[in-house]
Amino acid sequence: MTDIARIIEVVEPEAKAMGFDLVRVRYYKGGEIGDEEHTLQIMAERPATGQLIIEDCAALSHRISDRFDALEEAGENLIEEAYRLEVSSPGIDRPLTRAKDFAAWIGHEARVELSELIDSRKRYRGDLKGFDAETQTISIEDDGTVFDVPFALVANAKLILTDKLIAASRPLDTSGVEEEVIGGADEIHEEQED
Repeated sequence: MTDIARIIEVVEPEAKAMGFDLVRVRYYKGGEIGDEEHTLQIMAERPATGQLIIEDCAALSHRISDRFDALEEAGENLIEEAYRLEVSSPGIDRPLTRAKDFAAWIGHEARVELSELIDSRKRYRGDLKGFDAETQTISIEDDGTVFDVPFALVANAKLILTDKLIAASRPLDTSGVEEEVIGGADEIHEEQED
């Protein structure tokens, strides 16, 4: 069985050395029906921007691959089966995986799923109302009622894409993108430079 905690121990210092914060590490099988391939998903961000550009993703991917190869040569194989390494930025409707994520996005709509029932409930969707650092409790308003849920029980959480979230998000870094006018001034297409 793949040890995610060990993978995080290996990946996090590599991300930190490049100036990135690790957002999420997931290992899963398939994504589509019939897809048997495993994927190791590494999500990271630059603390100042909350994103990575394509070059950052490629550089981190190479660094992680090199580190995994070095460990394998030393006798430690972190993942036994064939897998695909996917390195990405969290995006606007980002997953909320760390306590600081919940604190940073108070006032925005989120979907939160717990690992166990609290008062016959596991899923919440609504505005994040607060995060108590002392008790590690998230406050979320769902259908007019505010629920306090323990951060330790969060199995999955992510922001919901709304106009408010788009307005509050930092602009995407458009480095390496050029504008190309096609068919008139009304149509502007962005293409990635080679």
